[in-house]
Amino acid sequence: MSVSQGMAGKLGIAGLASMAVLMAIAHTAIAQQQGAFPTRPVRYIIPFPPGGSTDPMGRFIASKLTEIWGHSVVVDNRPGGNTVIGTELLARAAPDGYTIGWSGASMFSTPSLIPKLPYDVLRDFAGVATIATGRSVLVLHPSVPANTLQEFVALAKAKPGQLNFGSSGVGTNTHLSGELFNLMAGTQMIHIPYKGSGPVTTDLLAGRLQLSFQVPITVIPFIKAGKLRPIALSGEGRLAALPEVPTFSEAGMAGFGLTSVTAMVAPAKTPASIINKINTDIAAVLAQPSTHEFMTKQGAEPFTSTPQQTATVIREELARYAKIIKGAAIKFSP
Repeated sequence: MSVSQGMAGKLGIAGLASMAVLMAIAHTAIAQQQGAFPTRPVRYIIPFPPGGSTDPMGRFIASKLTEIWGHSVVVDNRPGGNTVIGTELLARAAPDGYTIGWSGASMFSTPSLIPKLPYDVLRDFAGVATIATGRSVLVLHPSVPANTLQEFVALAKAKPGQLNFGSSGVGTNTHLSGELFNLMAGTQMIHIPYKGSGPVTTDLLAGRLQLSFQVPITVIPFIKAGKLRPIALSGEGRLAALPEVPTFSEAGMAGFGLTSVTAMVAPAKTPASIINKINTDIAAVLAQPSTHEFMTKQGAEPFTSTPQQTATVIREELARYAKIIKGAAIKFSP
């Protein structure tokens, strides 16, 4: 008697039918995970408040993935704790691809700033895809008597501890740019942390801050209106939205300027097939002309990579930010 005949004798026709249904369900579940992802809405966690400089890009990517997948990608803003709250939520989510999240300067810097984090960036997250590299522009309040980078460096050196620069929070790209500037220029500007770019811009426009290293899209309208004075831009080559603003290298400070990397991550142990699917679809989004147009206005550039390359980028960014934080002796105070 064969094994199948023996099972048929013991289970009967009804039992075999039930087993066939269970096997079909199992195969369907596997197919959904590996080939038909997603089959329901996906949550995209951004650990910043709505309306900040990070939010527009996150929502743009979410809308584009929604078009491709036919299922909503819902942006879930979870600010707080220097991005630790939202990042921990992502780390503890089910590793099934239905919760993905933002990563950037804050994720890369917090391990060097905050002891005993409730997660480990390398252990608890899987790199999915890089999305963009971003720049920062040094802007001054019009009351600051400097029109060029050299004039500003001379002014800052002449007034140690008297110029305040605002940032979106401790460890953000806007903070570390200022600290790196202090190190390279030999200045002693004072850091004033805020909870997001909006309050920074408000106080900068009011003259309560003298300067900030801001994401271009945040300040371009005020630069165009003459309410803020741009001095220099990080990165290589001029920005189409600010063609009159020189890079730091052009202005005489070669090697300065943090460019920030924005990436997408998922909880560790998310199936490789799902990660590869999301990566492929993000690459398709980044290849669209509308994406290039959007990112140009944001002062960012599309940056594609494989999941393996994304993991390498994350390791490199962690090391890069750790070096700056250690060199500037930055301490986190909640």
